[in-house]
Amino acid sequence: MNIALFEPDIPQNTGSIIRLCACMGVTLHIIEPCGFLLDDRQVKRVAMDYNGQVDLKRHISWKSFLESINAMRIILLSTKAKDNYTDFNFMEDDILLLGRESSGVPDYVADASIARVKIPMHGDARSLNVAMAASMVLGEALRQVRI
Repeated sequence: MNIALFEPDIPQNTGSIIRLCACMGVTLHIIEPCGFLLDDRQVKRVAMDYNGQVDLKRHISWKSFLESINAMRIILLSTKAKDNYTDFNFMEDDILLLGRESSGVPDYVADASIARVKIPMHGDARSLNVAMAASMVLGEALRQVRI
């Protein structure tokens, strides 16, 4: 299982996702440019000592990311998706793609995904923190593939 962050712009969220991936044994792809330096103090503070335990792959661009993933499926987490993440059938080598906290992903990135899934929310709620969303969907994906 993989998580990919498209041009993340909040260091604390990236630190949380580094920690999540290290604890769950999941590869993390960071697609640059980031809105901060990866050695930022805030990333390290949240990631704690898990920075060295994560399988982290950095990609200098969307194009280099696509070139490196072979035939792996990209599943986009999006508030605009129609399908709930709990109704999707995940596979062991899927990539869960999360967009920038401030703006999501551009159309050309969304178009590269084989599926788009959402977390259903109550009432007028618009979105969850990206690290929280990654945790929820990763938990379901791992539950499906590790049974």
